[in-house]
Amino acid sequence: MLLLVSAFLALGWWQVTRAAAGNTLSFAYAVEWPVFAGFVVFVWVREIRAELRGGAERRPAASTEPSPRPAVRSPVRTRPAPPPVDDSGDPALAAYNTYLAWLAADPQRRPSEYRP
Repeated sequence: MLLLVSAFLALGWWQVTRAAAGNTLSFAYAVEWPVFAGFVVFVWVREIRAELRGGAERRPAASTEPSPRPAVRSPVRTRPAPPPVDDSGDPALAAYNTYLAWLAADPQRRPSEYRP
């Protein structure tokens, strides 16, 4: 924490010197780096306080009892199946549809494994 805060404050001071030299964008960074340092201090204080209060007691224990109310699931919406494609007149389309059917039947396989 001390390393981060000191680095962030040093970077903020560096941006202040750049802003004083005429770099207008550095004004924003001169404010940003100390804010980062403040955030590190905030998180550190919060974690220390949680640990002092008993961090293990804060976390709810896993219950082995079934919940009295069943979980509610949202309905699954399915799309209607697309109409069949007439690929009898186009051999390239028929080969492509065969390839797609092979991919759908074997989702764990790679396209490079396909052998027509």
